[in-house]
Amino acid sequence: MFTKGKTPEAPPPLAPKPLLQEPAPKRTAAGTRAGPSIISADVKIVGSVSSQGELDINGQIEGDVRATALTIGETGAVRGEVIAEQVVVRGTVEGRIRGRKVQLCTGAKVRGDIFHASLAIEPNAIFEGAVKHAQDPMAEQPPHQPNGSQY
Repeated sequence: MFTKGKTPEAPPPLAPKPLLQEPAPKRTAAGTRAGPSIISADVKIVGSVSSQGELDINGQIEGDVRATALTIGETGAVRGEVIAEQVVVRGTVEGRIRGRKVQLCTGAKVRGDIFHASLAIEPNAIFEGAVKHAQDPMAEQPPHQPNGSQY
């Protein structure tokens, strides 16, 4: 408490505060990590849907769908082409699927071809179509030849 001959230690000097605070860095569309865009079960869209991020479909879409990550929920249905880096299907797809990682979950119903780099099909998933492994499934595919040959 009282000491003779010792000088009290001074606290370290604080850095001066700037008069103007720097604005927070702006987030760009590519750097934004928002939650998924959700299409609810009571929504029906006629036309193409495109997202730069994650898309969760629980409603019905009649048209092509493109996203970075796509989940088609149990009540979700897409009639058209599906293109995404990652595709998870729990509902129904009638059309071609192109994705690097494609997963058909139990209860999924897919009628159409799948172009993939990685494919997982769980038990009790219904799939009618052709499967083709591709190094770059996101690239445009040649149109299907009427005689069944693609070459």
